[in-house]
Amino acid sequence: MRALRILLVLVVLLGGLFLAVDRAAVYFAESEAEDRVAMSADGAASTEISIKGFPFLTQVAASRLDRVDLELTGMETSAGGRAVRVSEVRAQLHDVKLGSGYRTATAARATGTALVTYKDLTAAASDGVVVEYGGKGKAKVTGTVEILGRPISRSVLSTVTRVDGHTVKVRADKVPGEGIPGVEDLIRKRTDFEGDIDGLPKGLELQEVEVTEKGLEITVTGSNVSLTG
Repeated sequence: MRALRILLVLVVLLGGLFLAVDRAAVYFAESEAEDRVAMSADGAASTEISIKGFPFLTQVAASRLDRVDLELTGMETSAGGRAVRVSEVRAQLHDVKLGSGYRTATAARATGTALVTYKDLTAAASDGVVVEYGGKGKAKVTGTVEILGRPISRSVLSTVTRVDGHTVKVRADKVPGEGIPGVEDLIRKRTDFEGDIDGLPKGLELQEVEVTEKGLEITVTGSNVSLTG
């Protein structure tokens, strides 16, 4: 009986030691991954990575992680034409394969969301144009044009749509013409625009766009998504 008690104590101690080592390895791996993702993303102010699944060490031994949660905050994008700053990206990456020396990591599939605020949409628009929430799933865009030496300012309700995997378009549903020929085209040149959302992890693309009070909430999905550039 005494030998059995000793065996049980040893099992508990070894189990606790394995758990401590496993959790320490997870913490180290998350920290290393955050540094590498931060370097590969375009100007991400902060990066958080959470590795799911237990035990971690057996996943590493197989060079494959069940799931990795990724959060990028304050990502600065740059692209030809207009670029849009992404306030927040949250993604869940599944079946993540680790490369040689664990220098690379690629997810078989990923889903998540991205948030673009109205402040950042305004920055992506023409000078003097302001983008706000217009209610009922619409964006409110205000712009000013000069016609016959007189400034005309108009606010329009606009629909926001996804053009492709990296671009969103803002277009007014209707523009008051004021009975002046060409005024609608002039106003649309100010209020209608497209913006590129670059800098997302490679393989992650825009899927759906929803206009909310906080800004544009964009569904992102992807396959073969790279965590390290």
